[in-house]
This record gives sequence, C-alpha cells and structure tokens, in this order.
Amino acid sequence: MANKSVLQIATAQFPVSGDITRNTKYVREQVVKAAEMDADVLHFSETALSGYAGVDVETWKGYDWERLRDETAGICALAREHKLWIILGSSHRLSGKRLPHNSLYVIDPRGRVVERYDKCFCTGGDLKHYSPGNHLPTVRIRGVQCGFLICYDVRFPELYRKYKQLGVQCIFHSFYNARKDSRNIHSVIMPPTLQARAASNYLWISANNSSAHYQSWPSCFITPDGRIQQSLPLHRSGVMLNTVDTGQRFYDAAGPYRERAMKGTLHSGRLIKDPRSDDRTCI
Repeated sequence: MANKSVLQIATAQFPVSGDITRNTKYVREQVVKAAEMDADVLHFSETALSGYAGVDVETWKGYDWERLRDETAGICALAREHKLWIILGSSHRLSGKRLPHNSLYVIDPRGRVVERYDKCFCTGGDLKHYSPGNHLPTVRIRGVQCGFLICYDVRFPELYRKYKQLGVQCIFHSFYNARKDSRNIHSVIMPPTLQARAASNYLWISANNSSAHYQSWPSCFITPDGRIQQSLPLHRSGVMLNTVDTGQRFYDAAGPYRERAMKGTLHSGRLIKDPRSDDRTCI
C-alpha cells in the first residue's frame, strides 16, 4: 500500500495592489493567521507581493526592485520563524533590460527559496511586461508531491497532464482575475474549469485569486473528484484551511483508463475487427 501523507493547506486572498508595503502587510498578517491555524503551507495569489504588471504596475521603469527583494527576504525570515512553507506570488527580476518573470517562490520552513515556478503561458498583455517560463517544477511537501501554475496556464490542460505524469498529487494554482468592472466570463467558467482539471487528473487544487473589487471568482479548494470543498467570500481578504490526505479515496471515473490514455491508447477495452465496424457509412 502506498504511503499516506497529510498536508494542511492555507489558501489566502487579499486585494493585491501596486503598493509593495501594503501587500507585505497583508502577507505578514496572513502568515501569522496560517500559523495559528496550524497550516503546513500558505498559498498566495499571482503577483501577491509585487503587484500585477499591466494592472497594478503600469511600467517597470522606476520600479523599486530593491524594496521587493528586501520584503521577500523578510517573508522568508517569517517562514523560518513560523516553520511554515510559503508559496509566494511575485515578479522575478532578470538581467539587463529583459522583462521579469511572473513567478511563484516556494519558500521552505527554514526560510529558503527552494524552487521557483515562472508562468509558462503568458497572455498577450502579459508578454508586454513579462518573460515566459519554461519549466514545471515539483516539490515534495510533507510527503505530498506538489506542482505549481499561474492563472492563464489553466487554459492548457497539457500542463495538468504533464504534472500528472510527473507524479504530482496537488497543484498550487495562483490567479489574478480581479479589478474588473463587474461579473464577467471568468466568473462563469473558472471554477468549473478548475473542477474539470482536478477530476480529469485526480488532483487536489488550491486555487486563489486577488480579492480586489471586482473579484471575478472566489479562491477555492478542490478535491480529486472535482468537488469544491471550500471557498472564501468574494471581495474580502481571508485565509481558509483545507486538508490533502493521500489515504482518502475519491470518485474517479477516468481512473481505470487514465494511464493508457496518457500513453496514447484512446479507447477502453479491446478493439475488434469487423467489416461493419470499418464501414462508417452503412446503417
């Protein structure tokens, strides 16, 4: 029998802005909250610390990268103080005039950045401000194999399938579908899209979003059967705690045939040879 692992995930949201100091205040408060909840890992939304370029940050010209670096180091120290894993959305500066990455820093309980995910699929608007990434990192947290994605990546089921092939059990997917005029198409399609990704691949998903008004959809936590286990309220900062228990079993309709489908056998059972099967115009 496979080893059973339990991971307590705190999923956070707050109104991300272009003010690094303000964002840091929310992050620090929610780190303390997650520690009080006995969480193992705290998950923040896309660009939670830096602000989202094209919305919160108009241009990188004059951006205070040193301040961002200092506050990131401070959050690493806070992870060490509270013995907490932190998945921190931010922007990662590159050399020279190259555009930064839109990233998730994976900070361990010793306060070390042990991995970084860089948003692979940037939207057309993103590409005016960010350089795309090219890797799908995995990190084992308390025995649970974890993967990481950002916002627009959800449109590409191939990323979820690749993570499944890498043995990932839980995805931390950070979003920024906020500061809209009103309810919009993201409000309708994002939760069910995430539910389909979870159920098709038998994965837990922690999916969070900036709560800045108008927040298109609330941060949520999804189980491997595609069920939304818990959500946070719209337009309000908050932290929710959910459990990944790899010993727990969920409904998995695709389970018997998923492996063969991923290997290219796109049918169940054994194929037959029959002229009436070959003739697809007969009745």
